[in-house]
Amino acid sequence: MPTLTVDDTVVTDLFIGGEHRSTAASVPVADPARGVTVGHAASATPQDVADAVAAARAAFPAWAALSPAERAALLEAAVVRDESDAQDDAAILSRENGKILAECVRDTSMLERRTRQVTRLADLVDATRSLPSERSAPTNTEIGYQALGVVTIIVPFNWPVGILSAALPYALLAGNTVVVKPPPTAPLATTRIVQRMAAQLPPGVLNVVTGADENMSALVSNTDVAKVCFTGSVGGGKRIMALAAESLTRVTLELGGNDAAILLDDAPLDDDHLDRLFGAVFASTGQICMNAKRIYVHRSRLDEVVQGLSDRLARTVLGDGLDPSTTMGPLHTARQKEFVEQLIAEARDAGAPVLEFGELPDSPELREGHFIRPAIVVDPDPSLRVVHEEPFGPVIPVIAFDDDDTAVAFANDSWAGLGGSVWSEDEDRAARIGARLECGYVWINDHGAPRLDIRAPFGGMKQSGMGREQGIEGIRAFQDTRAISRLDRDALAAMSR
Repeated sequence: MPTLTVDDTVVTDLFIGGEHRSTAASVPVADPARGVTVGHAASATPQDVADAVAAARAAFPAWAALSPAERAALLEAAVVRDESDAQDDAAILSRENGKILAECVRDTSMLERRTRQVTRLADLVDATRSLPSERSAPTNTEIGYQALGVVTIIVPFNWPVGILSAALPYALLAGNTVVVKPPPTAPLATTRIVQRMAAQLPPGVLNVVTGADENMSALVSNTDVAKVCFTGSVGGGKRIMALAAESLTRVTLELGGNDAAILLDDAPLDDDHLDRLFGAVFASTGQICMNAKRIYVHRSRLDEVVQGLSDRLARTVLGDGLDPSTTMGPLHTARQKEFVEQLIAEARDAGAPVLEFGELPDSPELREGHFIRPAIVVDPDPSLRVVHEEPFGPVIPVIAFDDDDTAVAFANDSWAGLGGSVWSEDEDRAARIGARLECGYVWINDHGAPRLDIRAPFGGMKQSGMGREQGIEGIRAFQDTRAISRLDRDALAAMSR
């Protein structure tokens, strides 16, 4: 069990150039379940941010000069945590984020797990290919890769360590140095984990700054920043891209999704598959970018799907994420709660059947929490916002279709293109339909973060973003290609004959 209690207050500072740094101001961090302050994060000034970038820039030449194998060994040693820290990290994340403890345990463990996965690719980091001399090109050319320099990684509140882990170890293994910006509303656990890792690496290789967004623009606009990785909203991604354009800083953007799950007429709907579908929708109170946000089901199976989800939602226990009996925590902010409530109300007002489940907590300490009853909206009009906007909350529209082509058209009729899934007893048929979906990642008979193959590239199309994380593609995203060419004098002489 965690060693922290609900009465403990967590305080974090900055970590720049291998040293902890306190600040005059701090940012209060609220508990979404209780509405009380659970900690304070240091509030970096623009000078602090500039210093972090400068420290990363100064550390870059020596870090990049190490071999990938040397960097891999240092990274593996740096992510080791003792059991007490691991328990406290998860408890802190639950308090500041609102997620149930089991999800926070998985989230906070992902940096170690992903780092060990990434370091297996060390032999590929400096892989080269050769272009031999020929009569029309009298040169011997070697194509290789080089690190970019300083990388900024900006992560959101929902799975902050897991999302950071899809970029940080790849950037570092590729030879870059990094400045991490944790989410302002849930910075505590991420900051602790990054600082412990940074303290085991050469000074300046890894830095972390927290604070008000208005003081952070140099994490993008500073000309010493070679690349920015941002995970967040479409609007936030556009602002990052506009700011990066001033210095032509590269960007990788993961901007959320409105993932469609297509259940064909022969979809497997046994308890195992319904459990997977339920988790794909309602994990983390619906606050995961790659959750299923729309379900399209063949009309002949509509009632089965609605009943299967209803049976599982009937067992929902809303409450504090640290309470072992809780199965669903609050939404992270009051603003998000209000938005999801609006979507549900609009659907009900439009005449769509809305099924709601669970009971709001009635204990005095939880009455100010951002709790909302999970809901199913049955066969709503596709024009409703609950269908075409990302709810980022525990509500799911379940919509009937009559043929495969219509299902694909429904799924692709979206601003988003992050992920999608197809469910069928015939996996080849499902894969053929999945290949028609306009998104970056497709699951067959499954969906969501727990089933993501972290060896494979992940990223979005359309307004879900650009670039890929994970796998060798994730390493190449933090490198640039370089050609070294040597003149072949014999071939050149042959050309003149």
